[in-house]
Amino acid sequence: MTEPRNAGKLLQEKFSYLKEFDLATPFPGFFLPGDNLVEVARYLKEELSFDLLADLSCIDASELERTPRFEVLYNFYSLKERDRLFLKVGVDEAEKKCRVPSLCPLYATANWYEREVWDMFGVRFDGHPYLKRILMYEGFEGHPLRKDYDICHRQPLIPGAD
Repeated sequence: MTEPRNAGKLLQEKFSYLKEFDLATPFPGFFLPGDNLVEVARYLKEELSFDLLADLSCIDASELERTPRFEVLYNFYSLKERDRLFLKVGVDEAEKKCRVPSLCPLYATANWYEREVWDMFGVRFDGHPYLKRILMYEGFEGHPLRKDYDICHRQPLIPGAD
């Protein structure tokens, strides 16, 4: 019987700048700079057979007093190896910096996940083919899952809804 692979170890050997973080799961998680996301995701897919981006979510860490404010969390799964691995990218809240490269060219599932994170948190995905709102209507102001979103803010009416 062959020894199971250790994808986390293989990934760290290839990319020494990855910093491990604990997710309280048996699966490895790594924090990395957004500039390196596509390179690492391509390696995961092409070399380590992580063929599915199972989920993509975002955390607004402003109340935890962490910087950067947003953390985009990627959940990768290998159907062949039955293995899971997480990547996390920190995103600065400044308007010009609130960006992450899109993984749409590598993973088709990234399309809707990235649109949801854009809609709810305002994190932009550079290179996304159609970054439009997916849950809120087009005239909606703000991003409702940000911790500083004013829940009492009166939204503009949808044309033709009255």
